[in-house]
Amino acid sequence: MEAGGDTAVPGPGGAEDLEDTRVPSEGSGDAAAREHRGPADPGEPALGDPGSKAKDELSNLLSPLPASEAPGDTCEQWGTAALDTGPAHDPEGSSGGQGGDPSDEDWRSQRKHVFVLSEAGKPIYSRYGSVEALSATMGVMTALVSFVQSAGDAIRAIYAEDHKLVFLQQGPLLLVAVSRTSQSAAQLREELLAVHAQIVSTLTRASVARIFAHKQNYDLRRLLAGSERTLDRLLDSVERDPGALLLGAVRCVPLARPLREALGTLLRRCTTPGLALSVLAVGGQLITAAQERNVLAECRLDPADLQLLLDWVGAPAFAAGEAWAPVCLPRFNPDGFFYAYVARLDSMPVCLLLLGTQREAFHAMAACRRLVEDGMRALGALPALGDAARSSSTHAPGALAYSVQAVGAPGLRHFLYKPLDIPDQHRQLPQFTSPELEAPYSKEEERQRLSDLYQRLHARLHSSSRPLRLIYHVAQKETLLAWVTSKFELYTCLSPLVTKAGAILVVTKLLRWVRKEEDRLFIRYPPKYSTPPAPSTDHAPHNGLFTGL
Repeated sequence: MEAGGDTAVPGPGGAEDLEDTRVPSEGSGDAAAREHRGPADPGEPALGDPGSKAKDELSNLLSPLPASEAPGDTCEQWGTAALDTGPAHDPEGSSGGQGGDPSDEDWRSQRKHVFVLSEAGKPIYSRYGSVEALSATMGVMTALVSFVQSAGDAIRAIYAEDHKLVFLQQGPLLLVAVSRTSQSAAQLREELLAVHAQIVSTLTRASVARIFAHKQNYDLRRLLAGSERTLDRLLDSVERDPGALLLGAVRCVPLARPLREALGTLLRRCTTPGLALSVLAVGGQLITAAQERNVLAECRLDPADLQLLLDWVGAPAFAAGEAWAPVCLPRFNPDGFFYAYVARLDSMPVCLLLLGTQREAFHAMAACRRLVEDGMRALGALPALGDAARSSSTHAPGALAYSVQAVGAPGLRHFLYKPLDIPDQHRQLPQFTSPELEAPYSKEEERQRLSDLYQRLHARLHSSSRPLRLIYHVAQKETLLAWVTSKFELYTCLSPLVTKAGAILVVTKLLRWVRKEEDRLFIRYPPKYSTPPAPSTDHAPHNGLFTGL
């Protein structure tokens, strides 16, 4: 069930609210949009084709349609109201902050709110303000859901003027997003699923269900104490850099192939019984990962779980020393724990994550860490990664990045690229790449505006009712081109002065560059290893995964 106010309401389905909309124009009449729908062509150009096939394919797609074939709504514009960036939020104004009264102007001025509460209406989390001050508001949300459920229906979204209210029921938990951003209902739902996954990673789904079955009005904040800032960071990252959530992929550190392969080989050799996954990361980006063949054989590691781990090890709590904690991977098994060993290597920003199945394996994991450190010193990898990490801080503190100027395509300002032609056996690591944000997107409000544009393009390309293959849009401040084929998904931001022929040339150069640099930008063949048999005292009955508490 979806409801709305006095304005026309889109039908249910996720991205349908953008059915007849276009990328917002910065001016009133200097914009044009062009969209092409239909399935990907069997003869789509190979990634980085030397220019002829890719350039001809894109030229054909962008050539004018006869009037009889042109869609009648292609010149409609996306409303600018949804792109209102609003005031920049205070990073400290999180769920632990004061205030939160819905009558407070600062609270109401936020672009997006996220709430988590129990079926009984017990507040659990609010992105802004204090949950105590919002208990009445959350009570109204619970009443809305209960009222609709009493009629045998389920509420999914409410559209009211420039606001969207998206509801997500996950067991005994209710998650609600109230947004006036450009995100579609489907994108907001994915964001709520990520928030739920973060909660489950701490408690497991089975534990949450058992707690509320025993006591319906239990205050879950007791068990989530300290996790509020983790949820705040998650929602902040979606606002600043939506690529991972939009594309369902992880960003890899650009690294020379020989060094990446040497690090993968090193992880493959440093094993211990019960070790399921080894990850090297820096600044929330993946350097390389190696997985145990048997433990993860039946269920592939989902990119959402891997991204959750990358965000987790990027927390300030792991800024120094080593830690040992249980962690649940909701997409792999929402009802069980792995045991995670996290350590910074040699006082560098490089982080090692070892995921195991044995409760008492801390010292064995620490021994693995020392072997990895010794191996990285022998390779000379730590100084190389440390120097590069300190030289860039755009994507995240200490994160490696590259400039869009490296592409050598004048007029190209930014892009998101996700390869889709990954061998089936390696699909557990969907990846994407993007350069650092540079002028004119140096200011926070401009970065936010670009993120909004990408979200619009993504929602329109992946509309469940009318998906598209290509969107080309000229606005006052930039030209945008989004293209999805069987081999890649691409979002580009170009100078507003670039012509259509120039845009085709820029995209052709970009595809050639990605093809040339793919071994540096992506992990093409993630290493796997086999660990020694685990001792008979191991308690892990399912796929090596511990399911107790």
